[in-house]
Amino acid sequence: MSTTSLLRLTSEEEALLAGEGGEAVRRAMQIVVTLGRIYDAERLLPVESVQVAGVSYRNLGDAGLEFLRDWAAQGARVTVPATLNPAGMDMRDWRRMGISDEFARRQDEIVRVYAAMGVWPTCTCTPYLVGNVPSFGAHLAWSESSAVCYANAVIGARSNREGGPGALAAAICGRTAAYGLHLDAGRVPTHRVRVRCEVRSPDDFGALGYWVGRQVGGGVPYFEGLDLPAVGAEPSHAMHPEAAVAGDVLKLLGAALASSGAVALYHVRDVTPEARALPDLCPDDVPVIDVDDLAPARAALNADADAIDLVVIGCPHASLAEMRRVAAGLRGRRLRTAFWLTTSRRVRDLAEAEGLVATVEEAGGLVISDSCVVIAPMSELPYRTVATNSAKLATYALGHAGLRARFGALELCLDAAVTGRWPA
Repeated sequence: MSTTSLLRLTSEEEALLAGEGGEAVRRAMQIVVTLGRIYDAERLLPVESVQVAGVSYRNLGDAGLEFLRDWAAQGARVTVPATLNPAGMDMRDWRRMGISDEFARRQDEIVRVYAAMGVWPTCTCTPYLVGNVPSFGAHLAWSESSAVCYANAVIGARSNREGGPGALAAAICGRTAAYGLHLDAGRVPTHRVRVRCEVRSPDDFGALGYWVGRQVGGGVPYFEGLDLPAVGAEPSHAMHPEAAVAGDVLKLLGAALASSGAVALYHVRDVTPEARALPDLCPDDVPVIDVDDLAPARAALNADADAIDLVVIGCPHASLAEMRRVAAGLRGRRLRTAFWLTTSRRVRDLAEAEGLVATVEEAGGLVISDSCVVIAPMSELPYRTVATNSAKLATYALGHAGLRARFGALELCLDAAVTGRWPA
């Protein structure tokens, strides 16, 4: 933190910080201003929308719940559109997940407190699929790592990865500090990634993101050699079919980059909006990473586990197009393992209208809304191994959920769900 602050507030912001908007807003301004001073911001920016993390009772506990209750009691209310990250359970069908009554009671209270503050209880890591679709260049205060990566890279909005309290504070006062990825200088590529192997399937993109994220850390990679159509601000279920596929695989790429490293923005030459607008966006003198083979990434993502007792698809939350592919792969089959297809409530409703939910559940699977394996209380449930096509989940499985993971194509995961074993 600098000894001399560069941050300059407007007269309105000074008044809010002094308490003229009430104690809840003063508290929010204190958080935003403190973060601005830590990161040497010169000003605050109005935000178009917020995505709030810190929802699961497994992570928050009673202390976090009390923190939220206290802020709400002070009169905290959001002043910009704000959506909520996944909870630790399906908010309606938690019993089918095996969640305890006590956990469910506490989780329900957390979501109710957020809703009382005006946060839309979407409970999803894909807010861009449920109506929170930023405009190009908009300043945001989003929290969840894959959502931040998608917003920055695929849509071309601007957000740092906010912590839970920081994002909620931004929603209450309508501002965030201008530093990092809000500034042009923070969006310049730090690494050129030349992809020289075939990257076609969704799991290929996940493996690529995992491998590059490990090497660039918190950098901004610029990918060359990926054959995809141009993408933009439209949510993937409303895109042209080819662009919808691109949106889905870029979602998996960004999620893997953010989980194996700390990437919050990437660019893809001729594909993502800023790389299309600025053909010379990547400096010539940045380090170059050549990716000739994804086998090392796949090996690193796979634990030594043959018997599978849970298969999970939808990390980040599945789009409607992804749910169609899962249903097509399960139609007429009978599952031996537990199977979770995780998605947002809104996308689940669309899938239900198409008969996709019925197809999954007729095979013996569950379509789970509102939640995610990464933040569910998995230690209370009888699962020890998981198969997934998500490099993000494979990265987090052991440390966050206590599960040994097998990672591979959707078809392999569905076969494992039918046989109970990872294909040799």
